[in-house]
Amino acid sequence: MQQRVITFGEIMLRLATPGYQRFCQANSFEVTYGGSEANVAVSLAHLGIGSTFVTALPENDLAKSAMMNLMKFGVTPYIHFSGDRMGTYFLEKGASMRGSKVIYDRDGSSFAKLDPGNIDWEEIFDGASIFHWSGINPAVSSSAAEAALEAVKKANEKGLVITTDLNYRSKLWKWGKRPKEVLPSLLEYCDVIIGNEEAWSECLDISLSENVEDLSDDQISELTDQVFKRFEKTTKVVQTIRRTVSANHNTWEAALWNGEKLFRSPKYNIPEIVDRVGGGDSFVAGLIFGLCKNKGDQSSLSFATAASAIKLSVEGDFNLISESEIEGILKGGTSGRIVR
Repeated sequence: MQQRVITFGEIMLRLATPGYQRFCQANSFEVTYGGSEANVAVSLAHLGIGSTFVTALPENDLAKSAMMNLMKFGVTPYIHFSGDRMGTYFLEKGASMRGSKVIYDRDGSSFAKLDPGNIDWEEIFDGASIFHWSGINPAVSSSAAEAALEAVKKANEKGLVITTDLNYRSKLWKWGKRPKEVLPSLLEYCDVIIGNEEAWSECLDISLSENVEDLSDDQISELTDQVFKRFEKTTKVVQTIRRTVSANHNTWEAALWNGEKLFRSPKYNIPEIVDRVGGGDSFVAGLIFGLCKNKGDQSSLSFATAASAIKLSVEGDFNLISESEIEGILKGGTSGRIVR
């Protein structure tokens, strides 16, 4: 049976300075669209998985353009039309020792004003198998947090597998409550939880007694098992491990704990990053793809990590990489040799 995945979040107008220009140098911005859950939906559609993206947008030409972009890549958008503005983020890409900068402009957006009851989850979840949300949703506003809780409760009631990426963003939690006060009530309904050391600490108050650069299997198991035991429904806890050598040079790997065994992915050295944004979302999509295809924990983890590593070679939020290209990376094809 064809799997269908539902993702829920905010799609934004992305305004990036050309090349590596700083904000103060730019006389124009490059316009694209993106947002964590939309990025996951596009990646899945590109991999041949039916995906529906649920959001709220105003009825204007920018919103129509965003929808057209999603549909161009095979995503089915489900839009609650309301409000007057679409969220925006500005990106200044870093280079060498200068990190990238993001400025959010999403206060008062249609998604930030979304309320419980605005979305017909009964209709949306009919025939679906997996529901994905991220910790960005409840970070945007108190009403968006309530809408996310409504969604996970209904998805759980309908028997969907629920996945989440904690996606901690320090600049977004401004509406009064901290993630530690909000996220646990949503995570109670999740089957797969994805995070990193910062997310475990900031969202769940889980951390190691000391900071280390290279995490051992025992240390990863210690972190992920605490998450696993805290939430009764959870079957998999996944930790991504990114180390930043420079703005253009990262290493990337991940680990998965299923309550009995720890799995680790290959470690990728990525010395020439084209676009850092969306790397984690492509990992999530790769992991969900593995779930849809019943690949097993090790194969799903390895596929997801390779998908994320190669996404960093693609401009924009969306990961436009095929299954065969990802499989080629898994087989060692990392030289970037021309295909004739």
